[in-house]
Parts: sequence; C-alpha cells; structure tokens
Amino acid sequence: MTLLLPECSVRADSVDGAPSVASRAPRPRRDPQRVAAGVSLTILVVIACIALMRVDISVSGMIESASNAERFFARVGPLQFPEPADLLQLTVLTIGLVLTGTVLAALLSVPIAYLAAENTTPGRAWRAFARFIGVLTRALPDVVLAMVFVLLFSLGSLPGILAIGIHSIGMISKLFADAVEQIDEGPRLAIRAAGGSKLQEFTAGILPQVMPSWVATVLHRNDINLRGSVVLGYVGVAGLGLEMSHAFKSLNYGLGLGIALVVFALCIVMEIISSAVRVSMLGEHAGRGVFVGLLARARGARRHREARGARTGFASVDAAMRRPWGWTRVRTVVGAWIALAVVTSGVIVSGINWGDFATFWAKVPAVAASFWPPNFGNYGFETIVTAMLETIEIALAATLLTGIASIVIGSLAARNVAPNAATRSGFRFLLVGIRGVPELILAIVLIVITGLGAQAGTIALAFGGIGLLGKLIADSLEEVPRGPERALAATGASRVQTYFGATVPQGARALIGHTFYLLDTNVRAATLLGIVGGGGVGYYLLNAGQGSNYQLVGSIVLMILVVVLLIEGLAMWMRKALR
Repeated sequence: MTLLLPECSVRADSVDGAPSVASRAPRPRRDPQRVAAGVSLTILVVIACIALMRVDISVSGMIESASNAERFFARVGPLQFPEPADLLQLTVLTIGLVLTGTVLAALLSVPIAYLAAENTTPGRAWRAFARFIGVLTRALPDVVLAMVFVLLFSLGSLPGILAIGIHSIGMISKLFADAVEQIDEGPRLAIRAAGGSKLQEFTAGILPQVMPSWVATVLHRNDINLRGSVVLGYVGVAGLGLEMSHAFKSLNYGLGLGIALVVFALCIVMEIISSAVRVSMLGEHAGRGVFVGLLARARGARRHREARGARTGFASVDAAMRRPWGWTRVRTVVGAWIALAVVTSGVIVSGINWGDFATFWAKVPAVAASFWPPNFGNYGFETIVTAMLETIEIALAATLLTGIASIVIGSLAARNVAPNAATRSGFRFLLVGIRGVPELILAIVLIVITGLGAQAGTIALAFGGIGLLGKLIADSLEEVPRGPERALAATGASRVQTYFGATVPQGARALIGHTFYLLDTNVRAATLLGIVGGGGVGYYLLNAGQGSNYQLVGSIVLMILVVVLLIEGLAMWMRKALR
C-alpha cells in the first residue's frame, strides 16, 4: 500500500499564500540599552577619528624630519652613565620606592575593594563611596600628588612613595573588587552557615580564591609604577628620574639617554620577574610568556606527578592537616619569605624619615589653602580649556591607533588564535619590549624628530599603549570558553572564521572594557606628556607647579577629574548594557 503525500515546497517563501516558517518565527526583541550602547560606541569612534585627523600625524613629514634626529644624536655623542656606585645607589633607591609605593597601594586597596564589591559591601552607600575613592585616586595624576607631598615632606623618596601608593589605589582596588565579585560563593556561605565571622569569611572564604589574581594585579601595577617613576623626577622625587630630568634640563643629552637606557633595562627585568611569578601562581590563565616558556617542560612532569598524587586524596582529616612538604608547598613558603624580604628591603633602602609623619600635620592647612579657590591665573579660562580639549584629543587619537594595532598583535599573541607557538612567543616578546619603553622617554625622542606638539605625544601614547592593551586582549582571548571554537572547527570552519565567529564575539565585552580603561589611562598620561612638550594641558600644569601657582594646579586637576568620571560612568554603563 502506497501512501501518497502532497508535494510540499522547502523554499523559505510562502506556500499557497501562507506565511513562510521564517516569517512566522518570533524575532528577538532588541534591547534599547544595547542599541544605545552600540550607537554611543560608534559616535565615540567617529570622534576619535576626527581627533586623529586634527592631530595631523604626517608620516612623510616625520621621514623628512629624520635628519633632525641624526643631527641630535650626532650632537649627543656617546651615551654616558653615572659613576657605578652612584648608578647602583640610584637604581636601588628607585626600585625601593616603587616597590614600597606599590605595596602601600595594595594594602590600602583591600578594604576599599571589600566595600566596592557588590557581594561584600555593607550597603549601596558604602559601595558608591568606595567606587568614588577608586575613581578619585585614578584621576589624580601622580605628579600632582608628588607636588603636594613635596610641600608637606620636602624632597626625597617619601613624596614619590606616597604619590605612587595613593595613585595606584584606583586601579588595584577596582581590579580587586572585580575579582571579589567573581568568586564562588559556596565557601563563604558555608563559613557563614557554620557561624563564622565576617573576618573569617574574608580570610578563609574569599582571600584564597582571589589571591593569585590579586598578586598578578599588584605585579602588573608595579611594572607601570616603575615606568611612571621617571616622570616623578621632574617634581623632585629622588631616584633615576630626578637624575635624568637634571641631565636633560642641563642639555647633557648623553647622560639623560644613558639613564633612560638603564630605566628601559630595569623595566624589562621587572617584566621578566613579574611574568614568571604570574605564571607560577596562575598557571595557564596567566599566559606563559616568552621568558618563562623554557621552564614549562621541566615543570610538566613534576606537575603530572603531583596531580596524580593529589587524585588519591587524604586518608583522614588529620592527614590533610599534616600535608607533606612537597615541592609545591616548599615553593610557596620560600616565595612568601622572599617576597617579604624584598618588600622589607625596599622600605629600608627608601630611607624614609618616619618622624615626618608626626610633623607634617601642621603644614596641611596652609598647603590645602594654597590650592583653593581654583582659578586659571594669567592664562585665562579659554586657554586652559583649549589645552584640556587638546589633551582629550591626544588621548582619543592614541587610543584609536592603539586599538587597531593591539587587536592584531594581541590576537596573534593569544594561544588559541596564533597559528603556532613560535608566532605567539614572538608577539608576546614584542609586547614585553614595548611595555619596557617609558612613554615619557619615547615622547622626548619624538619631540626631537617632529618638534613640540600633539603629534609627538599621540605617537608616544599610541606606541606605549600597545604593550598594555595588546597584553590584555591576548589574555582575554585566551580565557574565552573553547566550546564554540571547537564547534565551528568541527564544521570545517577556517581559523579566520573561528576567530570572527566564536573568539571575538565571546571576548567583545572584555575588549571594550579594556579599551575604555586605556582611554582613562591615556587622559592622565597625555597630561603628563605635556610636561615635556607633548601637547595638551601638561605644559601649564608643570609651569603652575614650578611657579607655585597651586590654584591653577587645582583647576587643572578638577578638569581631569571631571573627564575621568565621565569616562568611568560611560564605561560602566556600556559594560552593563552589553552584558
């Protein structure tokens, strides 16, 4: 018996006048906030393109001006360095004050992060207050903080330590709070159910989960602070930066560039150490890095043996409390003691005069009064606002250039995107080298080639930002779930199709967040580059500070604070809308 079925069309159009399946399918509702976020992001990119055109970076002009660099370096002659003993003392002092300032920021950031995290804050008011403290400390340029502390404590290393410490709270506390919000709530709730106190919840339920991420954040900030310590020398903070500023101001360019080379070498060494520590604590999530890849094979067999032993478990609770002294435990204890010794040594070599903390209070009212009320001095409102707009243009143009380059370089530095291990290691090495160059030094060299103005500041910021944003993009792409990538690859999709179809869509939110963070950073960095002639409001900031016109300094700082708050608010709304 044959059953005859009517012919039916498989086309997507209508059959006998009936609506097609595709037309009957429910269409997903468009979230108005997501649409608004997309439009806002497009507008911001357009504004950045306009800013880039206004900066007017001329590659041909730079090539034609290359002769300026040749004449400059011919006049500089051979590189010069301080006497070995003096160089060693300056290097140790710089490392000591940077380490001490970073550790100070890390300690102060813990309670701020606890109050700022949504799952640990006592209330919305506390969370808003903690978030504001983070934004405020990020907005205050460290060079301005150093100016204030020089007035309170006189010259030396202490103003630099306090400036680095307070300015770093903004970044560290923000990333600390983000890490706390992403913890597994199970251990903390279990401790609470057993009658544990808030302190026990934090120390036993939260801290063990976030400690590796926190250490990585502090190490990353320490690298940034080492490069930033060069700028602090221009306002009297002791160390290599102060000697370099003296050399350039006295036109001893050979000595200035020699000290700059020492700073570059220090940044590379610090990056190597930080990369090794991050990999040791975070494993694959940290990204192995080009400098520690050689250690991986030696560790592989040992980790395999430890993992095989760990799967057997412990015979009893008593046995678990008396763990054997294996390699992992020995390494952790030794590393903790070494870290404590390094931090203690940093405090000692900084030469802090602890008595200043008992006497500086008497100077606070007079120093605070010198910054109020804000005014624009002899320059006038229009001049300062125009310079501030130029600073914003430089930051936007540099962020656009950095974003374009970082997406390419960061993607090829990601393990799941790079075609092979050699490509990934090569681009990781490139990112490390770029991060080692302080933007201030690069701006000085570019000013010699292109002359004073926004062009040099934009190129310096764009180049320096690649090291930061490229690394963040690479790490974010490596951390996306592998399932969608494998699914596309199983259907025969090429690497490019897998990248655009699975990797980028999953990492889009992180990429947008990192880009806004870079824009936030570039606004402050563009201000500092103006100190050496890189365009923008930094020129007026330095002149006001050196001329003791602190009311103008206060006006400029308030303008920077408003801009950073607007960027932070836009970034928070964008992340929420795209969630």
